[in-house]
Amino acid sequence: MAAGEEEGLAAEPGQEPAVEEPRTFKDLGVTDVLCEACDQLGWKVPTKIQIEAIPVALQGRDVIGLAETGSGKTGAFALPILQALLETPQRLFALVLTPTRELAFQISEQFEALGSSIGVQSTVIVGGIDTMSQSLALAKKPHVIIATPGRLVDHLENTKGFNLRALKFLVMDEADRILNMDFETEVDKILKVIPRDRKTFLFSATMTKKVQKLQRAALKNPVKCAVSSKYQTVEKLQQYYIFIPSKFKDSYLVYILNELAGNSFMIFCSTCNNTQRTALLLRNLGFTAIPLHGQMSQNKRLGSLNKFKAKARSILLATDVASRGLDIPHVDVVINFDIPTHSKDYIHRVGRTARAGRSGKSITFVTQYDVELFQRIEHLIGKKLPAFPMQEEEVMMLTERVAEAQRFARMELREQGEKKRSRNDDDDTEEAMGVRNKVAGGKKKKRKA
Repeated sequence: MAAGEEEGLAAEPGQEPAVEEPRTFKDLGVTDVLCEACDQLGWKVPTKIQIEAIPVALQGRDVIGLAETGSGKTGAFALPILQALLETPQRLFALVLTPTRELAFQISEQFEALGSSIGVQSTVIVGGIDTMSQSLALAKKPHVIIATPGRLVDHLENTKGFNLRALKFLVMDEADRILNMDFETEVDKILKVIPRDRKTFLFSATMTKKVQKLQRAALKNPVKCAVSSKYQTVEKLQQYYIFIPSKFKDSYLVYILNELAGNSFMIFCSTCNNTQRTALLLRNLGFTAIPLHGQMSQNKRLGSLNKFKAKARSILLATDVASRGLDIPHVDVVINFDIPTHSKDYIHRVGRTARAGRSGKSITFVTQYDVELFQRIEHLIGKKLPAFPMQEEEVMMLTERVAEAQRFARMELREQGEKKRSRNDDDDTEEAMGVRNKVAGGKKKKRKA
């Protein structure tokens, strides 16, 4: 974070971490029943951001939490909210805004798990799901609403009898991403219809100009809890790169999956189409791979995620829809098959592994077209990455089998596109372009990839 980016953040005496760091949630002031819930979830020791944010939040202060991905942010805002709810039970008590649907479901799971013994009800309000059933859920007045901004505004404007005039807590999770996805107008609308007299928690991995503006508009004299002052990746993450000719990307991917067999992988691609194509390619070669991207229906996306979480599949291929916030404990290796165009996305992608104190690996594919982007990433994280050890001749031995699988994958993509066209399937997705637009011959596709 640049020095000039801290303006408007009052340094608070309570900001410095205590010399003697608390060892338990009880030391932070969390009530017994919630300490037991943490214990049942396997949360033995509070994370850095929880140690900083929870005591301040329990004092009733507004909080800005700056922490890297995988640092336990959800617990840092969920526990103070649940404790306040225990003290003054009330319906429609808290609202959590998040940028993606998957993250909303994940936060809801944590609220339900932490609050199960005290009967907390939460509802997820996101796009891609029937509005009517959501209206019915809102009519039951849950304690906590977890929502993406667009769909929430929709309900505030169109669902009779639903309002947030009694709201006590507002959380903006991954605030930088909410604003990057251009939800600014929706967030403004929400801020206008909720009480000014409320507690606000703003959590963000990065402090951008937009987040600062939001902080000034939405928070009162906040305490800043910064766990990482610069962009960084978790210490236990081993990061590598491989430099390869772009036409052999698929072969190198197969080589690495074979070399590191037995691990679970998350592979990031830049487009929905490449995600789908690579998943089909790997399936044709006998790998258990599933895609997760914005052109799948919400049910399919959740299905993919659950299969991977349950370890029924060992490889999840995803676009950046899945790079932020998703906590899948057992990701051993993250592969950047397509290098991210925004260096900050690199931090979030590799943050899917080495979570909560475990170790993990990340491998970034760098082709002749990606050198500049890769240098930017190294500059951002402040370290030079080592090359992943490879046996080139073994990779070349795979090319024939891979070429065959590529051909099948292209045929399957084409068939899927035709099926979609014939059904005129209006799949509820973020970018409803059919797969059909994309198979413009393997070589051209490879060059872009």
